[in-house]
This record gives sequence, C-alpha cells and structure tokens, in this order.
Amino acid sequence: MKKNHLWLITALLAGKGIFAQNVQQDSLKVQQLDEVVVSDSKFELKRENSGKTVIKITAEEMQRNQGRTVAEIINTKSGIEIAGSRGRDGDVLGVYARGGRGRQVLIIIDGVRVQDPSTFSAEYDLRLLAPNTIESIEIIKGAASTLYGTNAVTAVINITTKKSSKKKIAGNFETSVGTNQTAEDQNYNIGSIQNSANVNGTFGKFNYGVDFSNRYKSGLSAAVTPGNEEDIFSHFSTNIKLGYQFAESFGVQVYGNQTKFKNEYDATMAEAPNLGENEQQRVGLSSEFGYGKGSIHLNAAHTDYESVANDTFGESVTKGSNWVLDVYNKYVFGEQFYTILGVNYIKDEAIFADEVDFTIVDPYANMVYVSDFGFNLNAGARLNNHSEYGNHFVYNVNPSYVFDTENGYVKLMGSYATSYITPNLTQLFGAFGGNPALEPEENSTIEGGIEFKLNNSFRISTVYFDRNETNTIGYDANFMSINVADEINANGVEVEATWLPLANLSFNVNYTFTERKGDNAIRIPKHKANVSLWYRFCESTDASLTYAYTGERFDTDFTTFSDLALEPFSLLNISIRHELINNKLNVFLNVDNLLNEDYRELLGFTTRGRNFRVGLNLNL
Repeated sequence: MKKNHLWLITALLAGKGIFAQNVQQDSLKVQQLDEVVVSDSKFELKRENSGKTVIKITAEEMQRNQGRTVAEIINTKSGIEIAGSRGRDGDVLGVYARGGRGRQVLIIIDGVRVQDPSTFSAEYDLRLLAPNTIESIEIIKGAASTLYGTNAVTAVINITTKKSSKKKIAGNFETSVGTNQTAEDQNYNIGSIQNSANVNGTFGKFNYGVDFSNRYKSGLSAAVTPGNEEDIFSHFSTNIKLGYQFAESFGVQVYGNQTKFKNEYDATMAEAPNLGENEQQRVGLSSEFGYGKGSIHLNAAHTDYESVANDTFGESVTKGSNWVLDVYNKYVFGEQFYTILGVNYIKDEAIFADEVDFTIVDPYANMVYVSDFGFNLNAGARLNNHSEYGNHFVYNVNPSYVFDTENGYVKLMGSYATSYITPNLTQLFGAFGGNPALEPEENSTIEGGIEFKLNNSFRISTVYFDRNETNTIGYDANFMSINVADEINANGVEVEATWLPLANLSFNVNYTFTERKGDNAIRIPKHKANVSLWYRFCESTDASLTYAYTGERFDTDFTTFSDLALEPFSLLNISIRHELINNKLNVFLNVDNLLNEDYRELLGFTTRGRNFRVGLNLNL
C-alpha cells in the first residue's frame, strides 16, 4: 500500500497546537535539552563538550515505549536499521549501523561487552534483552575501538540497567496484552502477553534488586505462507543485583542473569516444524574506588551461551562462553584534562569438534581536553594483543570547537579513527572453512559535522561519515575463510533535530542517507527517516505519535541466490499513557502500524499489520 501519510501528521500537529492553549504549563515538568553524555569518553561531560552526536534514550523515553522491544526502540534512531524488528517477535535480528554489518556493532551492558562466541558472526542477540530492566541507552556511532576494543566499528550501544531505589523497599509491576496479526489477517485475537516485576531497595550501605520478565507471542508464521500457521515465541529473564558501599569512595556490586527463549521457526520461505532454544547465564562484578580527582573502575563478567536447534536435519547444539575484564583509572588534571589508562582482557571459548579459544589483552589510553575558549579534543590509542595473530594498533583524534551564542551554541566537529574486528572462533577454527592464519578486519572512519542549539529548546545536527573497510573476512572458491583483498566503502549523512516549543510538547526528527560500495549491500536502506511527536494533555495524560519511513533496499532470494529490490514503506504508530494514581499507577495503549500498511521488511518473512496493546504499570 503506497500512501503519503504526512498529511495526517500535519493535521495532528495543528490540532494539538490548539489543545496546548488550554494546558497550564506551570504545572507541568519543564523539558530541557541539557544532556550529560558518557559513552564517547567514559566521563560525564556536557554534550557541547563532546565531539560526537551521542544519542541518548532516557528512562522517560523507555517509559513512553512501554510494551515495545529494545530493538523496536533503537530502530527509531538515526544511522541504524534493525532488520526483523518489524516482523514476528522471535525473528533473527540484523543490526546495521552506518552501512555496516552486525559484527561491526558492539553491545555493552553495565560496562561489560556482550557477544556470543559460539555463533557464526559472534554477535549479541538483542532478543535476549528485557526492556523492563533498562534505565537508559547511549549510542555513539563511528569507530570507537580505542575505548571499547574489537567490533566497535560503526556503533556502540551502551546499555545501563536500573539501579536500586534509595527507599528500603520499592517495586514495579507491568503487564500487557495485545494482538499479533498481519495486515491481511486482522482477527484481533489476543496473541501477545507480557509481564515484568521487580523489587529493589537500600538498607544503609547495602542495596539489592531482583526482577523477572516474560513474554509470549503467537498468531504469526515466521515465513510468509498461505495458511499463516502460528510460530510461537516465549521469553523468560531474571536478574539479581547485590551491592555494598563500604565507604563514600568505595563500592562493590555483584549480579547474575539468566535469560531463556524458545522460538518456532520455518525453513527458507516455507513452513517447517523447527524449534530453537537459547539460553544465556551471566555473573559479574563491578567496583569503583575514588581518590582525590581520580577513580579506579573494574568491570568483570563471565557469560555462558547455549543454543539448541531442532529441524529437518536433526538436533544441533552450540555452546560458548566468554570472560571479560576491564580495569581503568580515570583522572582529571586541572578541570580541563580528563584522562583514562586501562587494560581490557577477553577470553572467548566455544565447542566445535574440540574446545577452542583465544585471548585478547589490550592496554589503552584516552584523553579529553576541554578548554575555556571553545576548543575540545578527544584522542586516544589502543594496542590490541591477540593470542592468534599478534598485535594491532588503533587510534582516534576527535577535535571540536564550540562558538557560544547569546542563547545557545554552534559546535563544529571532526574526527578520524581506526578500528578493528578480530576473527571469531568459527572463522579461525570452525569445521567448515576455519583458518587460523586470519588477520583482523581493519576500518578507518572520517567524520565532519555541525550542531546548533538554541534556548534549551531547539537542537539540530548534521554529520557526514566516510568509512573504508579492508581485510574483510570472506571465503575463497573452496569456502575457506580468507582476508579479502577488495575494499568496501560506506558513506552517508545523518541529520537529527529536536524541538521543545512548549513545556508539554516535543518534536523529534531524524534522516539518514547511506551508500555502501564494494559488495552487495543487502537490507540497508539508502534513505530512512523517523518523526516523533510527544504531547502532554494534562498532568496525568500524554501521547506519542511516530512516523517511520524506510526506503528501497535489496534482499537476497536464497532459492535463486539473486538480489531483489524491496519497495519503500511507511509506518505510523501511536501510544497513549494515563496516570490513574500519580506516580503509582498508569495504563497505556499502543497502536502500531495504525494505517495497516501491507509491506515486506525481509524477503519471505512475515511482517506485522495493525496491532493493539493495552497494559498497566504499577509502582510500589
């Protein structure tokens, strides 16, 4: 269905402007654009002092998206396409940032990198994330291997989980039900159930938190089939955190997580009684010791992954685990020089015919200079030491200059950075095509941009990026893993704007142009745009309207191994939230794909039509 829905957004904007005249603004929470960002330096710095356009998904934005998955929320941001996030819950997700592949995006949870070493691409599965556990998300795009190591090539998605309440006991419960249907099969049966609960608090120097969540989806087939037979997805996650503050300057926290999901799936563009079961178990420790103008930080974790697939070829089991340790010292010289010295240790293990592993030990250093005349500089270097291929050096230089204006600022930004991806265990030692002589993939990225801010109510930024990939790992004629001689280039432009015309009204828009050359750039749209409008009708009721446009892209037909163009599509979503008891109980309604657009996100896979979700959230 090809329609231009911009007229509807315009009408709603006009109508909401009339309603705004009747709202008592002085009783509403004032919104501002003052932000503190962390991910691009590991220091809390004002956004104007950062040489990047960091995307921050706040706790408030997470609340406005109750009932949606983490992948759906992240997919609304500039420069990112998460293929599969609009389909059946349980579909394998492809995370593409700035024209890159999933292995070029690094996921970090509470300071610890996460990835499954047993899988073919060694990516982290976003389906393992439970949104109710997340406090905020920061996304930095571009090369960030200096601070974060391997895989931090096109983006780093830095997730912070919720912290314990200062009260002795606090809690939250959320439940929702909804439909799960295609555009053609609008039966409005209940096909989705989600629940989450947590209890947390602080007793003196001791803090704790326990939570669980589950979701169940039915009603959709994974593959597009005439009968649309149901493929069921079920997800369960539980977490526990225990912390102790020995002194004002020294605290320790330990945590554990278990996540399981079962997923029925089909063969390529055909029904099949396949079942996949995935499990993740993680234990970790974090600590911070402060002294004078510095602090020492430790983040460590061990994670086990297991995947079981039952299909027409029988049962297959993959197991992997990794150890991660990141220790670094932060120190501030003269309120202008923010320095980091650290070392990062990784050990990846997997079981193929035999147990295989490799280790990484990377020392790194980074410095941020914030002047009193507008000039800022973020620069650093890392020496990668890998047990298989030896050493590899990366660095970054990221200057920016801020021109203060009467009511805001203008910031000019530029950067040049190198990054790398280590060959994973499958590529090094896999039974099919393993090659222990592989070298790391190399990337270099140059960026330039400008950001303008006015009156704490308006901000717009434009960034150009150009990335070159060399030593990309592919296959030769005998399907042996090799470093390919060809060079891949990806470049593009990202535009982001935020406008807060009233205390109870916000407007966000982003646009991304991406072009990739050197290989077949499947599932990467050349043009993508998102528009969101949030409006608070009164102290107890607010609503969000979002419009998403995804342009033409190509996908591979694996029955003929030819690439086919997929048509652009537009989606309109709406969410309404109402507080029944102030700061205690709210109810919400989500309507996704409001106009019931019938479209193809991925070739041969089902997409969701118009769907409704209602739920409630209770704070204790």
